[in-house]
Amino acid sequence: MNNQSSMDAPGALSRRSFFNRATLIAFVAGSALAGGIAAVAGSTDMSGWHHGSIMNGTQSAADIAAHVDHALKHLYVEIDATDAQQAQIGPLVQQAVSDLLPLRAELQAAHAQATTALTQTTIDRAALENARVAHLQVADQASKRLTQLIADVGDVLTPAQRTALAAHLKKMHAMASS
Repeated sequence: MNNQSSMDAPGALSRRSFFNRATLIAFVAGSALAGGIAAVAGSTDMSGWHHGSIMNGTQSAADIAAHVDHALKHLYVEIDATDAQQAQIGPLVQQAVSDLLPLRAELQAAHAQATTALTQTTIDRAALENARVAHLQVADQASKRLTQLIADVGDVLTPAQRTALAAHLKKMHAMASS
């Protein structure tokens, strides 16, 4: 009989439980952050956002950067981010947005391809499939970039800040869906 392993089991369980909770919190915070950025990167009409659509193609890169900076300032207050954290997070988010914005045109092209295929006299199943595959490829690119951002921002924040971020984004999503 191994008495040592039976004595260590409660401690190991406690550490595992803490790790699972921390992982869950990080995942929720990251998912919420990803959802928010995905909305910026992929939506075609965000008229519910402040003063119109940031994604309608009429905003310059500077306008979009200013909008992201404005949103981040609110977020920093919610999560009580230090100046050092702000200096790290801002460039991470701005770079992710810059990387994601071009994907919008690719999504629109896949949508247009599907619409064209669907509105022909005879439905072009191959074109519909090509549009579906193109859409999934863009979604995969966006998902990878968002996952990278989530990990990068998560590395900068404390566990308490990740919890505050998740709570804030949950509240924002609830307001957006009402």
